[in-house]
Amino acid sequence: MLNRLGEIPTADDKKTEIDLNQFSDWHFIIASNRGPVKFFKNQQGQIMQQKGSGGLISGLSGIIQYIDATWISCAQSPEDTAFGEGNITIGADQNDIRIKFLNPEPAVYDTYYNVIANPLLWFLQHSMWDIPSEPIIDHTTWDAWENGYQAVNHLFADEITRVVKKSHKKTLVMLQDYQLYLTARYICDQLPRKERPAILHFIHIPWPGSEYWRILPPSMRQSILDGLCAVDLLGFQTREDSLNFIRTVESHLPRAYVKYKRGRVWYRNHATHVRDFPISIDVKSLQALATDQEVHEHQINLQEISNHMRMILRVDRIDPSKNILRGFQAFHELLSLHPEHRENVTFLALLVPSRRGINEYKEYLDKIMAIAGQINAEFGSSSWEPVRILVGEDYPRAIAALQMYDVLLVNAVADGMNLVAKEGPIVNQHDGVLVLSERAGASQQLAPGSIVISPCDIYATAEAMHQGLVMGKEEKAARAKTLRWLIENNDIFCWLHDQLQEVIDLNL
Repeated sequence: MLNRLGEIPTADDKKTEIDLNQFSDWHFIIASNRGPVKFFKNQQGQIMQQKGSGGLISGLSGIIQYIDATWISCAQSPEDTAFGEGNITIGADQNDIRIKFLNPEPAVYDTYYNVIANPLLWFLQHSMWDIPSEPIIDHTTWDAWENGYQAVNHLFADEITRVVKKSHKKTLVMLQDYQLYLTARYICDQLPRKERPAILHFIHIPWPGSEYWRILPPSMRQSILDGLCAVDLLGFQTREDSLNFIRTVESHLPRAYVKYKRGRVWYRNHATHVRDFPISIDVKSLQALATDQEVHEHQINLQEISNHMRMILRVDRIDPSKNILRGFQAFHELLSLHPEHRENVTFLALLVPSRRGINEYKEYLDKIMAIAGQINAEFGSSSWEPVRILVGEDYPRAIAALQMYDVLLVNAVADGMNLVAKEGPIVNQHDGVLVLSERAGASQQLAPGSIVISPCDIYATAEAMHQGLVMGKEEKAARAKTLRWLIENNDIFCWLHDQLQEVIDLNL
């Protein structure tokens, strides 16, 4: 990983293996809103098992074959609920992992997830609220907090406590993300200090500055901070997120004492160690997928869609934080200021639907389609459609597109990490240029090989795309090589290694 001064480490610093012998007598409890698998019924009525996607599952499933583990999550389908609890195998040649699906009442889960976690906390942590008008915290919000968010966090804590008491091994609890901010405190409330497990909590999304947390009522934010300060090791994506958390505690949690240089919070006679662990991708698995026949077939189709022109690409969830509208505005600026790119480049956007039940997301897609239509109407011709948008979740198609881009645009206004920025340079076949927002967590590691932009500056973004399109072969190759080196030497297993090594170093 990059050290604290941002210097590139030597090859000897790369962590290629995790010594799990130190954890041979431990029991791991992983807790996340969504589990590593989802059960569903196919057209023939058979119950099938689908492995979840994302870096978290890739990273943690990589160690499951070596450890004794239980994964606790909320049921996402009727088939999950019917399964309830049992052993499964996530991948080939791996040991079983015990799965436990929690089954909160639908109304309870809805308020926990769709009122508090999303959108209240998620929008807050991405600095996405329009403060003069939103959010509105009324009696329904408080009901969702008390009878939804708190209730589901209690469910997780109750189940984790049950497993801890049942196990005769030393236990490491690995809590994941913003849905479970209260769980650690509830665990500690149920167990005597000497029986408490080591608790690690990793937060995948940004942590904004302390002033922004004033959006929440004092009792809500203090409950969140109180819960996180019951954790032994608290992980964030970036150094800035870690510092923002400590500042927030200092400002909003009475009787908490902070040490910035040591990355430590002392509260209720307990030390919480705060670190940054940038998450990454499973490089080898991605490279193997990139050779799949399905990916190759998608590539042929995408070449036809782009009319074999040069390609600017974005691959994103349809999410206001991804800054898709300004990306298209920058493309409009590019075509206006650099007419030589007209009829020579296609902007391809692969957009994945997200949080369809939230009005802000529905309205955002409408705005995206409107601006794309405006660009095509203003600049398009009978033989050239400047913007092509494909909506749907198709990971092989996304990998095919990432192999083809000349410029990859990642201009998020707030992003915990952004794994597309890491996937693209690994599979791209054209030494494509990465235009990367300084507000994406990935910029902490990938800035040396990228063109870094301010996400609100559409002129700078347009000029960065132009620079990427006209850049010489040697510079493109050098940048692409730097990006591949940084990503390959800081993969998903390094992310996991660093957390487990910190557990050992802190003697938790």
